[in-house]
Amino acid sequence: MSNIAAIVGRPNVGKSTLFNRLTEGREAIVHETSGVTRDRHYGKSIWNGVEFSVIDTGGYVEGSRDIFEEEIRKQVLLAIEEADVLLFLVDVKEGITDMDKTIAALLRKNRKKTLVVVNKVDHTMQQYEADVFYRLGLGELFKISSINGSGTGDLLDELVNSFAGSPEQELPDLPRIAVVGRPNVGKSTLINSLLGEERHIVTPIAGTTRDSIFTRYNKFNHDFFLVDTAGIRKKAKVTENIEFYSVMRSIRTIEYSDVCLLMIDALQGLEAQDMSILNIIHKNNKGLVILVNKWDLLEKSTNTARDYEKAIQSKIAPFRDVPVIFVSAINKVRIHKVIEKAMEVNGNRRRRIPTAVLNEVMLKAIEAYQPPAIKGKYIKIKYVTQLPTYAPAFVFFCNFPQYVKDPYKRYLENQIRQNFDFRGVPVQIFMRKK
Repeated sequence: MSNIAAIVGRPNVGKSTLFNRLTEGREAIVHETSGVTRDRHYGKSIWNGVEFSVIDTGGYVEGSRDIFEEEIRKQVLLAIEEADVLLFLVDVKEGITDMDKTIAALLRKNRKKTLVVVNKVDHTMQQYEADVFYRLGLGELFKISSINGSGTGDLLDELVNSFAGSPEQELPDLPRIAVVGRPNVGKSTLINSLLGEERHIVTPIAGTTRDSIFTRYNKFNHDFFLVDTAGIRKKAKVTENIEFYSVMRSIRTIEYSDVCLLMIDALQGLEAQDMSILNIIHKNNKGLVILVNKWDLLEKSTNTARDYEKAIQSKIAPFRDVPVIFVSAINKVRIHKVIEKAMEVNGNRRRRIPTAVLNEVMLKAIEAYQPPAIKGKYIKIKYVTQLPTYAPAFVFFCNFPQYVKDPYKRYLENQIRQNFDFRGVPVQIFMRKK
């Protein structure tokens, strides 16, 4: 189930500090695995067993010198549309400003759950001063200091309780495949080409929230859901910052899917915004197939496809083991291959390796290349097993897990990939004390 909290508020109230606190600052909150490039606008958290995503809207304002009220207003409207719960952050030291009133007016008009978070409440006197924010007419206040963490436990308790309110509709246990990417790369054209004219066999099923759509695809011996959001199909209510819009829209779609088809424009290549979406796919441990669309428009020579794929793999390193398909959505070129590859990747995501087979292969690989000694300590890895997780995760038992560094974990991952097919799927490696 997808839960999204967005932090909204004017500049300099501490949105990024709160974001960092929620996504990585406390031991009780599990942050994404190391080795993944951090996208400072998006993070994962877990509190009391409830997992959720956090979006820091502040990072998306363009033009650091000259932040316009209109730009902030656009972001708040988008967050209202896309998030499940809004954290409206204000600053006790500044009191209520005109921009706070503007944002509060936008929040009062909608029915989205909003928590008013009064930041920088560092001592008792400020507890009383914070009460002025009741005038905003948005209910209970949560008085916190995002710098030292005081008050954030109560805030998180209320936040995860707020998520619990959305009932989940049971769907058949079928793979969920999502088409994601920047605006105007051809996502809708691909979806329409896949669904074709046989509309009678395609059933849109309302999902777990107001804006999730699962369209069942059941032909050519394939049966799965195409995951979409209603938001992608309707025009945005605001003229938005394109990157902010694209990432906000992608997050929910990605979280509801098993395999993501990341579509890029052949003429533009893999850009920063594509990398943001790719990082979200990776952090959520989803399967991945990269589609290079509009391939028919590119001038080609003998090795164009091979060179293009190499360039993509160098950009997405270290997670290079990803299928790349060159397509033309509008001309329906290779779109059936897209389905076949997506289903293969979903099969790889669910693959379980018997413990005996895993140990036979991996202990040989470890014997061939031992982990380097650190501080005179020799690391001995005795045993490996696969965890019963949503996506492939392996735990290696050894005497000094803290001394096994990322380069050696990458070696272990590469050995797993060479011996077992996990193409298109993130693989997690954990070290534990034996």
